[in-house]
Amino acid sequence: MIFWFTGQPGAGKTTLAVALQERLRRAGHAVVHLDGEFVRELMENHDYAEAGRIANIRAGQRLATKLHEQGVWVVAAFVSPYRALREEFKARGGVVEIYVHTTEIRGRERFFVPGYQPPLASFVDLDTTGVSIEACVERLLGEVP
Repeated sequence: MIFWFTGQPGAGKTTLAVALQERLRRAGHAVVHLDGEFVRELMENHDYAEAGRIANIRAGQRLATKLHEQGVWVVAAFVSPYRALREEFKARGGVVEIYVHTTEIRGRERFFVPGYQPPLASFVDLDTTGVSIEACVERLLGEVP
């Protein structure tokens, strides 16, 4: 299973991904958390223009796919602003897209990606406004087949 968290910076993607990873690990699953910033460092990709973002997302998707093929559950947190890339990835199967968003001001708004494309179909809509981490994780665990 691949859980792909997407949304603007500051919405709670990484916080929820880490919490979900811990719960899955305690349940006995082999699980890895991938973060967009980690993949950027791994690939030495510091290009935040469209081409750099696409390269980073594709690298994360390839890594997630390889881990998934090895029986590892993947919890990935990437802004991944381009809907088409996410839809292409979900079409391969085994991917749950989680759109994380909030109306709260959390101090990361200066990193927002202009033109972010929210998902339209086949995703978990997770508004973290005023919702605890635990409640969000419980909701996500309900999405596990």
